[in-house]
Amino acid sequence: MSPFYTYTLFSETNQLPENWNDLAISTIFLTKEYLEIIEKSAPENMICHFIGIYENNSLIGIALSQFLDLNKLESFGERDQCLKTWIRNFMFKNFSSHILVIGNNMLTGQNAFAFVENIDEIAALKTLKKAAEELKTQFKSKGKKIHLSTFKDFYSSEIEGFNIPEFKSNLKFSTQPNMTFFIKENWKTEQDYIEALSKKYRDQYKRSRKKAIGIEKKKMNLEEIIANESLIYELYFHVAKNAPFNTFFLPKNHFRIFKEKLKDKFLFYGYFVDGKLIGFNTLIKNGKALDTYFLGYDDSIQREKMLYLNMLYDMIGYSINKGFKEIIFARTALEIKSSVGAEPIKMFGLMEHSNFFINKKLAYFFKYLEPETNWKERNPFK
Repeated sequence: MSPFYTYTLFSETNQLPENWNDLAISTIFLTKEYLEIIEKSAPENMICHFIGIYENNSLIGIALSQFLDLNKLESFGERDQCLKTWIRNFMFKNFSSHILVIGNNMLTGQNAFAFVENIDEIAALKTLKKAAEELKTQFKSKGKKIHLSTFKDFYSSEIEGFNIPEFKSNLKFSTQPNMTFFIKENWKTEQDYIEALSKKYRDQYKRSRKKAIGIEKKKMNLEEIIANESLIYELYFHVAKNAPFNTFFLPKNHFRIFKEKLKDKFLFYGYFVDGKLIGFNTLIKNGKALDTYFLGYDDSIQREKMLYLNMLYDMIGYSINKGFKEIIFARTALEIKSSVGAEPIKMFGLMEHSNFFINKKLAYFFKYLEPETNWKERNPFK
């Protein structure tokens, strides 16, 4: 007989149970500290809820949900201007503008939920589905009918747990892979990594490092982030709006709040030419993994100085020196990440449309919803 679980929906982090963080062991992205960041600096078109799952009065599961209102976006991304892009944008605006995500749309990986070890996972997922249904009802009562609901991002072994009747009408889908860089045990310094590269990619490394002469890299503290906030946002927004697809844009205070809340677990690196900030990248320490976060740059200098590639090498060097096991490079720029040694790990999700007829054809429509990426996988090692 299945255990009886209940759930509670929280709309503010100050409502969360005291022992919430006891369950957020697998990922920093379910801790109170991180959830406070997205509460205080979420994109304008996003509303977050936090879900507690209980057995009797004991907290046994925690989860994150995000509501996205795509009607509030001026642009989904300006890079690709073609018929397929127009069809995708039209479909999102008219048939899927209200999206409920169980998970984190701002990150790649299983940051949707965490359960205690001895939980009945089937019962827990059923309870999570009930919580999602209640969220849909709540949003509908406020005039925001959910069109598309999705559970994301799961590895192939994790998605199998959803093979239960409650998710029968959901489309199982796979999006762009999570580019993950695995650090070999015998690498103790960046030089060990360089020596493991084949000649072609060792030459690429040397060429990019030579191009970067004249750029000063600096770890920036909270005061420096605040002082450069407008320029930081300008650099971020330039990269974001030229991405193939966006469902949100960060607010200007996002990186400041991140640094305030996560302190040394959030790293902000600025790149300067003649004292002027021309690019930045951000990293989050997540246990033994290092998650890459958002970045920005001046496009003309980026090309001339191979800045993005140099940023990737800097992240690799830092991770090896600090003893991390892997770097989560996430999605986008798949080929260049592959060229430095990142491997594509397939991720899966589930989605369901509120319209019965659209839902029946969701597999057909999905090819328009997900931007197509053609790329060639590289192996830079000997």
